[in-house]
Amino acid sequence: MARDRDSAKGAGAREVWEAAARRAIGDRVPGGRVPLLVGPPEEPDAAFLERIGFPGEPPFTRGVQPTMYRGRLWTFRQYSGFGSAEATNRRFRFLLDGGQTGLSVAFDLPTQNGYDSDHPRAHGEVGRCGVPISTLDDMRTLFRGIPLDRATVSMTINATAPILLALHIAVAEESGVPRAKLGGTVQNDVLKEYVARGTYVYPPAPSMRLTVDLIEFATREMPQWNTISISGYHMREAGATAVQEVAFTLANAIAYVREVQERGLDLDAFLPRLSFFFSSDRNFLEEVAKFRAARRLWASIVKDDLHAKSSRSGQLRFHTQTAGSSLTAQQPELNVVRTTLEGLAALLGGTQSLHTNSLDEAIGLPTEASARLALRTQQVLAEESGVPSTIDPLAGAYEIEELTDSIETEARKYLARIEEMGGAVAAIERGFLASEIAGEAYRVARARERKEEIVVGVNEFAEGHAGFSLFPGARGGGVVAQRITPAEERRQISGVRQFKRSRDGAASAQALGALSTATERGENVMPFVLRAVGAGATLGEISDAWRRLFGEQPPSRAF
Repeated sequence: MARDRDSAKGAGAREVWEAAARRAIGDRVPGGRVPLLVGPPEEPDAAFLERIGFPGEPPFTRGVQPTMYRGRLWTFRQYSGFGSAEATNRRFRFLLDGGQTGLSVAFDLPTQNGYDSDHPRAHGEVGRCGVPISTLDDMRTLFRGIPLDRATVSMTINATAPILLALHIAVAEESGVPRAKLGGTVQNDVLKEYVARGTYVYPPAPSMRLTVDLIEFATREMPQWNTISISGYHMREAGATAVQEVAFTLANAIAYVREVQERGLDLDAFLPRLSFFFSSDRNFLEEVAKFRAARRLWASIVKDDLHAKSSRSGQLRFHTQTAGSSLTAQQPELNVVRTTLEGLAALLGGTQSLHTNSLDEAIGLPTEASARLALRTQQVLAEESGVPSTIDPLAGAYEIEELTDSIETEARKYLARIEEMGGAVAAIERGFLASEIAGEAYRVARARERKEEIVVGVNEFAEGHAGFSLFPGARGGGVVAQRITPAEERRQISGVRQFKRSRDGAASAQALGALSTATERGENVMPFVLRAVGAGATLGEISDAWRRLFGEQPPSRAF
């Protein structure tokens, strides 16, 4: 009885305090999803403690490794690609010399959409937002002098992922590194392209077939390779909330897993090589909780819904990139602060690898100076902050555990709705995911217009600092932006045409014919793609072979 009276007294005191606090706050911004105040659970029972658990043990709320960063730091993986394979190779070497521990390749739009650099549709886009890769020679140049048996490579590529992976394997094996020893990741997540990004080529069904072909092939022949990186990042960039990012990413993951199961692969054989890719946005506490909730929810899905037997299958391993959508062209020096906070949230949330954005990315591609500063930001967090010394240091904090529970609960509601629609593919075809994200993006835009949500330097505190410069030589004290010149595009086009002239045309045509036949027969395409790139077939030619068989998904029908 005494405990009940104390509990009632505590509840009454809380109500009095909260009423007074809300009167004081008035109509000011309430802080989004973050509660005003969270207290301890009345009695932290066994179920509560089990949901938090220990690092490296199910449900992995506190991390997928028992020692986390005490045992090994996360991978410093700066995303790079621009101009040409030669220029990108120089940037890779620059970053590796500066302490980067993993490579992350950005491809230009023609490469992502299955066009060679000399295709008319590629004009004006070659090398603009990533590296152009059309030929085996391009890939050789990209990785020249880089030890592929030691440096892990992440490739952000989706619709043309089988081709880029085949080119990567071919270059590695030429240098004496067998595919079984290659470590890295290929994004290979085409579903989110129909939701939030648009670099799809084929309709959803054949696109899923190519995705699963790659997963099946790599599961059997590349035991150290992450066969897919299921991405919430791009949906978050399009406007998704933290809850939507978690729910929609895991819904897509479930769809891929079911497709792979249809091939007869054992769950515990391929699930441990699935990886994920999330954004780290500005709401610091919510982002920390989001990562913890995603891990716990995925562990539950894998065990209870998919019925995998190995605990490793339920480990949600993920890469994080700080939020590009948070970067501003106004007062770009503030982007260093934003990126630092977002990177710290990712680390406190337990990421396995991290990309920190450069301050000038709202203006142009990162310069060497800004890329170095972004890398140094991670190194300061690693070596000076003390954060890696303790595993999941925010665990047990009332606010964090409340937010973790809330995000998981709301994400489960979304997953249930998607399941009622028939799964992620059906929900995408109905436009449900895109509509939910668009609604949130509109809400945020209106909130910023009304100054209910503040973006420092944009809709408040907008006065500039004309004398401020991080880089010598910047005109007017601003940031020097990197530009890709038309001459670089012309050199790339010339190289592709020279490659086509010098190859054995009959051999490449024969390999392309064999690929088309195998595709029509429903065989796994990967061995035939490998044969085609080895015979000199280009990315665009292989993509065109599939265009003739699958057709294209026109923009007017984008979901």
